[in-house]
Amino acid sequence: MNPLFKALNDETRRKIIELLKEGDMNAGEIASHFNISKPSISHHLNLLESADLVIKEKKGQFIVYSLNTTILDDLLRWILTLKNKSDENKK
Repeated sequence: MNPLFKALNDETRRKIIELLKEGDMNAGEIASHFNISKPSISHHLNLLESADLVIKEKKGQFIVYSLNTTILDDLLRWILTLKNKSDENKK
């Protein structure tokens, strides 16, 4: 889970996730929402992909990114187990 937390630890990457929550986008569309270089956006996208938070698919001449909700479901389940254990210990 370390790559996952590293990926989520950056505000730009969290904003990219928020954008992809609304729908699939290519790198240029994502970059248009930020005042940073396209290589920096590519770096952020690579880290998100390494953490399995995004999935990329080549469509024609573009690479389209989408949110991988499976990994988010896994993360939420894990967090809820921590909360449940904490609640049980309080009883």
